[in-house]
Amino acid sequence: MNKHQIAEIVLKKLQDNHSILKEDYHKFSQDIETKFFILDDIFPDNITKNIYEGFPKNKSQFKFRNTFREKKFTFAKLDKLPTKIISETIEAFHLKNIVQEISKITNILDLESDPSLYGAGISRMDKTHFLNPHVDNSHDAKNQKYRRLNLLYYVTPDFNEEDGGNFELWDKNVKKNFKIQPKFNRLVVMEASRSAWHSVDSIKSYKKRCCLSNYYYSNNSPEEKNYYNITSFTGRPNERFKRFFGKIDNNLRQTFANMTGFTRGSKSNKD
Repeated sequence: MNKHQIAEIVLKKLQDNHSILKEDYHKFSQDIETKFFILDDIFPDNITKNIYEGFPKNKSQFKFRNTFREKKFTFAKLDKLPTKIISETIEAFHLKNIVQEISKITNILDLESDPSLYGAGISRMDKTHFLNPHVDNSHDAKNQKYRRLNLLYYVTPDFNEEDGGNFELWDKNVKKNFKIQPKFNRLVVMEASRSAWHSVDSIKSYKKRCCLSNYYYSNNSPEEKNYYNITSFTGRPNERFKRFFGKIDNNLRQTFANMTGFTRGSKSNKD
C-alpha cells in the first residue's frame, strides 16, 4: 500500500469518529489538563502486523538512548528499512487531507506536518526500558514553528497492561497521571505545550513495544505569546534525586540552547 491508500483509510476512520474525537480532545480534566484523543483499530489487523514486522530486527540498527532520562531504541532513517510500509504510513499523516481533518478535531487552524521527521520516526522499547516525565521541545528544527501535536501509533500485537510501557499524561506538577495502554493498532494524539508532561512507564515483559511518531507544527504560539523551551525532564513523584538533578540538567541545557541554538534530539524520536 502507498501513502495515499493508507491515508484514505485513516481519513475515513477520523471522519467516522469526528464528533466523539472532538469531544474527547476538548474534554476538561481537573487533574490532567493536557488535551488528547485516542482512536483504536485504524487499520485492518493485517496491515498493522505488516508495519510491526517492518521494524528493524537487529538492535544494533537502532540508536540506543540510555540515561537517567530515558532508556529506549530510536530510528529515523526510514529509507534504510527493507520495506516501505513504515515510511508510507508515517508519510500518510503528512498529507494535507489528514492534517486538515485533525485540525478540525483539535481546532488548531494552521497545522502543518513535518516531512523532516525532526524528533519523530520510530522507536522500540524492550524490557526495563522507560521514558521519564518530560515536556517536548517547543519548536521545529529551525526554531521557526511551534510544536502543537504529538501523534503516536502503536503496532505491537497482544501488548497488554501487565506488559508495562504505558503512555502517561501528568498534571502540571507531575504528581498525578493518567495511563494510556499502548494497544495494538491504537493512535494517540495529544497537544504539545510547556505543561504537557508525559512519560512511559517501565517495560515489564520481553515483548517489543513499537511505536510510529509524528509531530504537527504551527506558526502561531499556543499561548499567544512567544516562548522557547528545550525538551525538559523530571523524575516521578517518588524519584527525588531525579527531580532535583533534572532541574539542574534542564537549566544547563536551556542556557546552552539559548546561547548556541543547538538542542538535543534532532534525529531522535519519541514515546
